Amino acid sequence: MGSQMPGFEPSDTAARALRANPQPVSTVASAAASIAVRRDSGLWGYERALQGRGFGAVAGVDEAGRGACAGPLVVAAVVLPQGRRGRIPGLADSKLLSAAARAACYTEVLERASAWSAVVVPAGEVDRRGIHVVNIEGMRRAVARLGVQPSYVLTDGFPVPGLGPGALAVWKGDRVAACVAAASVVAKVTRDRLMDALHERFPDYDFGQHKGYTTPQHSAALTRHGPCPEHRRSYINVATAAAGSAGLPEGWRASVISLRSADGQNDGMPATVRQSESA
Repeated sequence: MGSQMPGFEPSDTAARALRANPQPVSTVASAAASIAVRRDSGLWGYERALQGRGFGAVAGVDEAGRGACAGPLVVAAVVLPQGRRGRIPGLADSKLLSAAARAACYTEVLERASAWSAVVVPAGEVDRRGIHVVNIEGMRRAVARLGVQPSYVLTDGFPVPGLGPGALAVWKGDRVAACVAAASVVAKVTRDRLMDALHERFPDYDFGQHKGYTTPQHSAALTRHGPCPEHRRSYINVATAAAGSAGLPEGWRASVISLRSADGQNDGMPATVRQSESA
């Protein structure tokens, strides 16, 4: 692989993957990695550099809800047009924007994008298959659903195989690549609106406020009411709350308590919890 030019910073994991896999995707990625992207080139620097080398339709992919313990995972993909039309006013990483600014960006992205898609993965599927598996598959599905075939795909932070002829992980991609930032906005706004709707169905948990992430208020509601059907029961804090609810088998409760002791914490992240029958 050619020497890396200043300003283009794929993650170490991505670089190792490219070196270990000398397939056509690596050839394309190598060509992209030889492009110099100035550190001060702004949010559109990656797209301009790639488009200047013939990669006309650059897609960005990002997700929302990976760390939540309730509600769906949402994965979005966006291709922004070249030129002034692709310069979305106020565009930035969705986590850095206020709710009002995100909503304004969301409207602009949907109006201006050459193509966009959003994949919603229900909580039950997250439990059955695991968050990492459904996240990777969701990214592939989001790219496949685009109305425009991307010539290159940028992902946020880690490489995703199977995205097409060329793909590269970009460290903090939602802060340095416009198409990834646009995807983060679409994913975040889509998910937030779904969580607002879930708040209407399950008002005891205040999903409209914390959007399914673990907060002291959410944890208190879980302890008080137990999990609802939209909670991810493969997450340790939800499993612990379920184990404390009335009517569950004692062996199930014991397995959760054992896992919690082994982990040494209850932070809401996934844990493998299997129901066991008491002797």
